[in-house]
Amino acid sequence: MFDIFLNVLGMVFLWLAVEYCLHHETAESLDDASLTPFADDPEVARRVELATGKTVKAVAPEETRPGWINLDM
Repeated sequence: MFDIFLNVLGMVFLWLAVEYCLHHETAESLDDASLTPFADDPEVARRVELATGKTVKAVAPEETRPGWINLDM
């Protein structure tokens, strides 16, 4: 019985913590955050824009600087 009480208490705490973290967010900011994973690849960003109709704020990929190399880890 006590373990059920602790499970319910844990779920209530989790729900309240998520509500507290997200209560300042707007629908627009959450929408922008959902499109962030596509922002670093302009080709994929274009495809997502065509598929969803939402604009993706894409950034240009990082260029290699003279004297520096980009390592794929």
